[in-house]
Amino acid sequence: MSIELGKGTGPLAGIKVVEIAGIGPGPHACMILADLGADVIRVERPGGQMLTGGSHDLLNRGRPSVALDLKQPEAVATVLDLVEGADVLVEGMRPGVLERLGLGPEQCHERNPALVYGRMTGWGQSGPLATAAGHDMNYIAITGALHGLGQDKARPHFPGNLVGDFGGGSTYLVIGILAALLEARVSGRGQVVDAAIVDGTAHLNAMGAAFLASGTFTEERAANLLDGGAPFYDVYETSDGEHMSVGALEPQFFAELVRLLGLEDRCPGQLEMERYPEMRALLAETFAQRTQAEWVELFEGTDACVAGIVPLSRAVDHPHLSARETFVTKDGIVQPQPAPRFSRTPATLDLPPAPRAGAHTREALAAWGVADVEGLLERGVAVQAD
Repeated sequence: MSIELGKGTGPLAGIKVVEIAGIGPGPHACMILADLGADVIRVERPGGQMLTGGSHDLLNRGRPSVALDLKQPEAVATVLDLVEGADVLVEGMRPGVLERLGLGPEQCHERNPALVYGRMTGWGQSGPLATAAGHDMNYIAITGALHGLGQDKARPHFPGNLVGDFGGGSTYLVIGILAALLEARVSGRGQVVDAAIVDGTAHLNAMGAAFLASGTFTEERAANLLDGGAPFYDVYETSDGEHMSVGALEPQFFAELVRLLGLEDRCPGQLEMERYPEMRALLAETFAQRTQAEWVELFEGTDACVAGIVPLSRAVDHPHLSARETFVTKDGIVQPQPAPRFSRTPATLDLPPAPRAGAHTREALAAWGVADVEGLLERGVAVQAD
């Protein structure tokens, strides 16, 4: 497979990143870095690992896959050779794993003192749970975030793995890496970025902490302004079993909602909290009278803050997202464009996800200046996938 490396056009063009392959937030962070132009090399175990791989694994897009057997000292030495010419290393193993392999921060900084060493974990590098297994919902569970999610008073509902893995996890890892890169440009010294999902999720929920501190917030679900406690900020079913999102918070937006629904003479006032059950029933009854398409036609482009709720398979065809090309078809896969957007150094979608671990081993190692690539392949230190 012929590939071109180091051709990124985004604002991170010229930044070199070594990714020790993991799952979830680590790959997502490296996808973001690659989307923004960084030259990322993904180091995987031969054969790949559970939950990753294949030409549809979008979290692995934008960078080559290199298979190295890190149980062999020569493979570890190869990674250190890559680190010597890199700006960033990203890893998502449990604390201590990379140190035992000989690829911990101390060993890497001996080879490259300016390296930014990004660590992605759920619990963090320290604390009583640091070495325990866990997943997204466990991490957001102890931060207070999961407790308040959903409109079911009886039990919380988790939003896939968006809040922890990607909201409090990969997003904060990227923020930390970029901040450390800027500091390293001044000091000439790298550092470790300890990105823990528990920390990022807690920080993500700063507004919730502010509400709680103010005394205006209850920890009961569906009882507050933004969690369905207010009938003008909620979800309503339409006559065809679809749903509409209603977010008419400000008085002028609420007035527009009521006007377009034709309820000026029937709807309780926005601040008449004692009449919220009556308002909710009225809104539910009204939305149930038309299809989602009919409501979308009525509300779209107005200031009522109402939008139809669509699945991902239909989101790609939404007129607004289509006009912005938020989703594109690339290499036969419908996928989101890089975000955010830049006026002078636009990001581009380059290398598609590797079809299998080690698909680019030979070319990527050679492009990064590794010596004796053929010897590494012959000795089984590196593996080139068919």
